[in-house]
This record gives sequence, structure tokens and C-alpha cells, in this order.
Amino acid sequence: MNPGKLVDPVAVYEPHENLRLGAGYQSDKIETYFQFPEDKGSFAEATLRCVGVGACRKQSPGTMCPSYMATQEERHSTRGRAHLLWELLEGNVMDRDWGNEQVREALDLCLSCKACKSECPVNVDVATYKAEFLAHYHEQHPHPLRDYAFGFMDRWAHLASAIPRVTTRLANLPLQLPGVSSVIKQLLGVAAQRRLPQFAPRSYQSSVKSEIGRAAQSTVLLWPDTWNNYYHPHVLASAREVLVNAGFTPHTPRQHVCCGRPLYDFGFLDEARSYLEKILREFAPFIDAGTAFVFLEPSCASVFRDELLNFFPTDERAKRLGEQTLLLSEFLVRKAPGYTPPSLAGQRIVLHGHCHHKSLFKMKDELTILRATGAEVELLDAGCCGMAGPFGFEKEKYEVSQALGERVLLPAVRDAAPETLLVTDGFSCREQIAQNTDRRALHFVEAICHRFGPGSFKR
Repeated sequence: MNPGKLVDPVAVYEPHENLRLGAGYQSDKIETYFQFPEDKGSFAEATLRCVGVGACRKQSPGTMCPSYMATQEERHSTRGRAHLLWELLEGNVMDRDWGNEQVREALDLCLSCKACKSECPVNVDVATYKAEFLAHYHEQHPHPLRDYAFGFMDRWAHLASAIPRVTTRLANLPLQLPGVSSVIKQLLGVAAQRRLPQFAPRSYQSSVKSEIGRAAQSTVLLWPDTWNNYYHPHVLASAREVLVNAGFTPHTPRQHVCCGRPLYDFGFLDEARSYLEKILREFAPFIDAGTAFVFLEPSCASVFRDELLNFFPTDERAKRLGEQTLLLSEFLVRKAPGYTPPSLAGQRIVLHGHCHHKSLFKMKDELTILRATGAEVELLDAGCCGMAGPFGFEKEKYEVSQALGERVLLPAVRDAAPETLLVTDGFSCREQIAQNTDRRALHFVEAICHRFGPGSFKR
């Protein structure tokens, strides 16, 4: 249909004559928060990774790109977003203005799942591009109240745990009163259909004060992430039990710690960098000693495998921390070769992978451990659960969140027999299941823990 486009026997073209940008093209160097070490230190070079293959424009299998799966709109695909950002930085088709509302709207439905970083053939990383853009966007536009409420959730959770049981009851009370709860949701722009998670009576750290802080005796550092420490402390307790049974002495930091994961969703990159600088400083002895940092929440672990090295690409201590960061399943497979999980012979398990787990860590180790129990394990090709941290709570994104959950995950949960164990490591994933079905999902470690075994959590 296009004569001469493939072969013209008469015309002679120079090798560089019809290049997209020309042989002498160089992108402008723009001051950024991230360092983009794999793209010559340039955000503009990073956006040029997209060559238009369109692997992101699909329905299944895999995780990329959740928002395109829900909307079927090009601007909400990995390719569409990367090209819009390139156009913004070029300043030809649109002004180079970080306050551009078209670009913000296109990035707004990005769930920051990181799937494009691994599933895209050229590893376009829209989650990072979104965080970078929002950091510049909010230099011109103030953050809404919701950004501070969700972005700094670790601080609010820490405050709520100041006096165990007393302050957590006070913090949870407004969420339990229908009228007050509705006002809070309205102020924060939270979907009316959502229930805001409630703090546990005691954080994991406060419940094991007599056992934490024994750094000299420790052989592994168990990271008390915000979600499991303040909301699901029994998950951390299960992990400690598993590590002890595997022959290790876990150390839990006494002080409040946080990787800063929610900060990236709202462009709080100066604050996120400060969180990581503090961690590198305070945990230097553990990092330098080669201690393994064991994580239960994939989104938190991903910070040390990804964003940490994007902020500090030449920092040797940051590189070591990235290498020493392991999910529990990774740790058990790589560092505890003699570990044998308890038998779950005859048990059926439906396993859902958190997006960051699938994109940066893969599911192989978790499958290995669960199948070693003798259980029959089905790994769902469910893509993103749709909750994605604060994304699924925001009222304007609720329908997209639900559409993604209803693609595979929620129907699979409803179809599962009552005795089937539902397993997923993501706090958000477990929330999506709990808020849309009458089932409760377990963290992987709960399924393999002797003391807090699956029988304790069936319903």
C-alpha cells in the first residue's frame, strides 16, 4: 500500500538518512531527582527507550500495562506515556512545562506496578518517570491533603502506636463511626465504597521489645515494614518463627524505620531520598557486615532493589544493601538450603503475585517453597490486583481499580473452595480481596509457619 517504503530499486539512501531523530540527535540534559544511570544520566534519554513495539497494548498474559487493560486508551499505555513525556521534554509539540495537565492526566492512572520495567522489551520504566514528573509538577502546584495522608502513612502509623492499645483505639475510632468515617473519606477523596484499614492494637515492634535489639547475636535483619508492623503484626511474628526454625537469629530494629515507598506515588522525592540516606547511615554496620535484610512486603523490598540505586548509583554501600535485600522466600531458598517447610500435603493453594514481586523478584522461589510443602499450588495470571497502594482508595480511580480486580483475581477468589488457601504477599492485594469478597488471604509466611499455621486463619 506504500510503494517504495520497503524496497525502491532506483533510490539510494544513506544509512542515516531516514533515522527517526537523525544521527546527530542529542537529548537535552535536564536536572532531575533520580540519576538515571542506565540512560546516560538523562531523563530524556530514558523516555527514548520506547520504540513503539506496543507490547504494552495487550489484555493478557502478564501484568503490563494494567491501566491500558482497563481503559483501552493509548495515553494510558506504557508507550503513550513514554512518548508524551518525550514530547514534553523536547518542547516542540508541547511546551516544556512540568505543570502540563495533559501529561499529568495520562500518568494519573499509572499504578506504578513496575511491570513495564521487566515486561517491556526495552524496559521502559513508567513508574520512575511518573515519580520524577510529579516531583517537578508539585514544584508548581501544591499537594492536596490526600497526598500527605497516604504519602506519609508510616509517620501516622508510628504516632498511632505511641501508646499501644490506647492510641491505636483512638486512631481507629473515627474510622469505625459511620458519619465520621464518611467525612474523613470525603476530605481525603477516598471512595465511599472503601474501608480504611485499621491499626493493630500493638505493633510488632512493641510486642517483642524484650527480643529486639540483640544485634550482636543476630544472623539476619527482619525488616518491620509499615504495613505488617502496624497493621498485620502477626505476619512478622510468623516470619520470626520461620527464621528461628530455619536456624537463624532474627534482629528487628528498635527504632521506627520506613523505606518510603508511598512517597514515590505522589512525587515526594526529596523526602524519599532523605529516608534512604537515613537508612544507609543508621544501618551501616549491618550493611558492611553483609547481613541479609529480609523483607515480607514486596513493594518495600523493591525500593532497595530499584529506587535506592537510582538515587545513589555510585554509592558502594547502597549497592551492597540492594544485593543484601531479599524477600523471605528468596532468603530461604538461597541462604537456608536445609530448610524444610511444614507439610501441607493435600492442601490446595491459589497464589497471587504482587506486581513488584513479579516484576523485580519473580515468583520462582515462593513457588519452590510452597510446592515443597506437598500442596497443589496454582499461580494466577491475574496481572495487577487493582489496589496498588493508595491507588484503589482514590475515588476517581475506584472503577479502574475494580475493573482490574474483576479481570482474574476476584473471580478466582470467589470460585475457590472454602478449604483452599489464598496466598499473596502484598498488603494491597490482601486488602483488595478482603474488601470485595468474604475471604481472607494469607501472606506466604503464614502458610508455612508452624505456630501461626493456615488452620488459624481459615474462615
